[in-house]
Amino acid sequence: MATYNTEFHTGGGGWQADRPLTLSIANRGDVVPVHGAPSTGTTVTWSGEEGKGSVTFFDDGNSFSGTAQFPGEGPVEYRGTLAS
Repeated sequence: MATYNTEFHTGGGGWQADRPLTLSIANRGDVVPVHGAPSTGTTVTWSGEEGKGSVTFFDDGNSFSGTAQFPGEGPVEYRGTLAS
């Protein structure tokens, strides 16, 4: 499981803080380890009532970048850094 401090970027609004993102994939511990972050190059995609997104991890899982789309909004750039 890994928790990231996140931001999203809108066309004219610049980068804005968003809620933390916690990743946990119970039956695929090699993707998101129980006690650690995904490895560099890992891509995680999700879709549900809270929105959808796709991110790729860099710097040994210390950061990610990708896109997200929240309910009632258009797609935005999305990035995060591993919370300490």
